[in-house]
Amino acid sequence: MSDKKTKLRSAAWFGDVGKSGIMHRSWMKNQGIPDHEFNGKPVIGICNTWSDLTPCNHHFRKLADHVKRGIYEAGGFPVEFPVFSSSESNLRPTAMMTRNLASMDVEENIRGNPIDGVVLLVGCDKTTPALLMGAASCDIPAIVVTGGPMLNGKHQGQTLGSGTAIWQLSEQVKAGQISMHEFAAAEAGMSRSAGTCNTMGTASTMACMAESLGTSLPHNAAIPAVDARRYALAHLSGNRIVEMVHEELCLSKILTREAFENAIVTNAAIGGSTNAVIHLKAIAGRIGVALELDDWRSAKGTPTIVNLQPSGQFLMEEFYYAGGLPAVLKRLGEANQLPHKSTLTANGKTLWENVKDAPCFSDEVILPPEKPLVKDGSICILRGNLAPGGAVLKPSAATPSLMKHRGRAIVFENIEHYRERIVDPELDVDENSVLVLKNCGPKGYPGMAEVGNMGLPPKLLAKGVTDMVRISDARMSGTAYGTVVLHTAPEAAARGPIAVVRDGDWIELDCEKGRLHLDISEAELTQRLANWQDTSNIATDRGGYLKLYVDNVTQADQGCDFEFLQGCRGAGVPRESH
Repeated sequence: MSDKKTKLRSAAWFGDVGKSGIMHRSWMKNQGIPDHEFNGKPVIGICNTWSDLTPCNHHFRKLADHVKRGIYEAGGFPVEFPVFSSSESNLRPTAMMTRNLASMDVEENIRGNPIDGVVLLVGCDKTTPALLMGAASCDIPAIVVTGGPMLNGKHQGQTLGSGTAIWQLSEQVKAGQISMHEFAAAEAGMSRSAGTCNTMGTASTMACMAESLGTSLPHNAAIPAVDARRYALAHLSGNRIVEMVHEELCLSKILTREAFENAIVTNAAIGGSTNAVIHLKAIAGRIGVALELDDWRSAKGTPTIVNLQPSGQFLMEEFYYAGGLPAVLKRLGEANQLPHKSTLTANGKTLWENVKDAPCFSDEVILPPEKPLVKDGSICILRGNLAPGGAVLKPSAATPSLMKHRGRAIVFENIEHYRERIVDPELDVDENSVLVLKNCGPKGYPGMAEVGNMGLPPKLLAKGVTDMVRISDARMSGTAYGTVVLHTAPEAAARGPIAVVRDGDWIELDCEKGRLHLDISEAELTQRLANWQDTSNIATDRGGYLKLYVDNVTQADQGCDFEFLQGCRGAGVPRESH
């Protein structure tokens, strides 16, 4: 029924005048949809990760209504559908384990249904990469609408950052600096509105990644969830996705290698989460862009200019009021630190066209590049005999004096061993020790939980120690901080060298040289690995998704995707079901 030169995908369902078309249209009409909605209008899917069990996304039904208004206004036909919603705050053992499951849900919903373009409603951090991964696998027109960060937390007249405050207050309780009652009292004011974490945690980081990649409209990343401008942006995104279908502006035209290089630099400038390393690799793998761990070194020398917790002082509310991500990108561009200004974005303009006139309203929140929070905020990529596949560290959240360090290992075989041993007053540990946590990687936890920022021994906290070098094959929440080496690959459960570290081994960390070294001979390391016995206790004998995950997940340096999901499969119309 479309008179366009390029036939809409949905015409294969609704454009037929025979039995098949009648069946598809008639069943849809039981919702009260009139004939004219099937007359060649682009069918726009609204991929919704709403769930009461995902608190960050619980306002998405209202957000979807505004998207629908925009779609109708632009002459499209909106169809909302739910997909698996990964809640970092509730889902056990970790939302990371179901990121790939959610991406499969998205991909097959898009491919199997009459959808010409899709609006991706994302919020809680794993939903952003999951939906982009699924949509990239299909390569249709797609636009990201983020739910936005929650309002600043408030407690006893002080501003609290969600997540970050929990780590800070928890350590203060262990150190005897505050009471458990004071700790519990902060709960009521910490999360006081709809939205994602209000720090530059992984949710805010991935929202910034989506915007810097060009997959959303400008300012999508930072508008607070309850600000009316969030709903206006949703409406405008609904307008725009219809135009994108007419323009055949698919994700492969936006998600180029140059776009990913812009995102890597952006992550350094905002003091973004280390989780972005894994997620960007996975998204790139789905669209067919060769992105490697060492590509993150391209951002070396990029200053961190966003003064937000956990690296800095402020929260996402102030970030938006200061000018949001467009102001950051403009400052990078003016300082010749934005590598590719001409990358295409979802509104049809280049990235630089979108931001070249962006104002900055606060030099305190978005700092001038010549007066940065951290001179080099690029994710530090580490390699050595302890991490032949690589490991990462976030400089903007670390203690500078610890970024070159040699210390004696204190080893925890798994997270339960850590919890039991760390509180032992007889633990032979001092501030120069290196805490090493094993069996918390993609296969070993399973799912690679955010336990890498191990709390310090209470006996040292009581002495005023606030940071130590910590090494693991786990991840760390984007809201967390400290001199923490993460994503050590291969992981312990995959027979990586971290599996055979012993108490008393000396470990050297040198961030400037990108070196992570276990100070034993090559012969000793080979012998230990030959004698290694798996202690991860992965319960794959129960089958199900857990077995699928453990059997197929790649290592952290490869994005923790499933091997069989990598690559773009396109959105060809499936075979008829009737």
